[in-house]
Amino acid sequence: MSAFIEKLDRLVEATAWKMTPPPAYGLFHLSFTFIGIAVCILLACKLRKLSERGHKTVLGCVGGFLILTEIYKQLFYCFYMSDNSYVWWIFPFQLCSVPMYLCIIAIFLKPGPVRNGICGFMTTYNLLGGLMAFIEPSGITHGYWTLTLHAYIWHMLLIFIGIYLIMSGNFAKTGKDYWHATLTFLALCAVAFGINLIFRDASGGSINMFFVGPSNSSLAVFKDISKNFGWYISTALYIPTVMLGAFLVFLPAHIYAKKKTKRAPEVHAEAVKLK
Repeated sequence: MSAFIEKLDRLVEATAWKMTPPPAYGLFHLSFTFIGIAVCILLACKLRKLSERGHKTVLGCVGGFLILTEIYKQLFYCFYMSDNSYVWWIFPFQLCSVPMYLCIIAIFLKPGPVRNGICGFMTTYNLLGGLMAFIEPSGITHGYWTLTLHAYIWHMLLIFIGIYLIMSGNFAKTGKDYWHATLTFLALCAVAFGINLIFRDASGGSINMFFVGPSNSSLAVFKDISKNFGWYISTALYIPTVMLGAFLVFLPAHIYAKKKTKRAPEVHAEAVKLK
């Protein structure tokens, strides 16, 4: 076992290529953002009419890739960044981490409320998380190429899976769908809070999954709220703010779905006339 650990340590060290963190809205950031989103749209458009088996393959490939790269990230921090001790703040259960679990879980679910809630969550809350990472990129830039590329590719995949699910029709179309997605979000918040409580002492208070406490938030604005008014006030404001952001992401897709539903009978009527 020690020989295996030593090999992992050497592998991580061999890939610790240092870089100057790319500045926000610099060439690297903007090029990756616009080219990446364009590729996501084109690829999602090409894959949108896949069969159920093909749809599950896409989810499985994305989920599998996310899990494998997350394992590398965990090893990098453990062996290289922290001298063989665990870094609790990167525990893999943040808002933008859960798609690696949800993509795999969705494969084994039949169409229904639970799968709809998961897909709706990924087309609202996770799509929001992916977009916000590129709007405010401080959290995805690092001093190492592998960590930076991991964060950039990871969040671009969140955008891809959100766009793909929308284009393939597996998204939050109605207000009810949005609330299913929101219930999924709230359930995940509850799980995250439980994780924070369980590992609070072991982490020295550094763990704060979903930024819901009981440790103070490290997010801009909410960090100051936590410091001045307490974590519970920060959390009480943070959760509705995320819900509002997800609703704003949901709204265009909802309008698109309504127009498509309204237009369907018209298209059918035209086809009948042509016959």
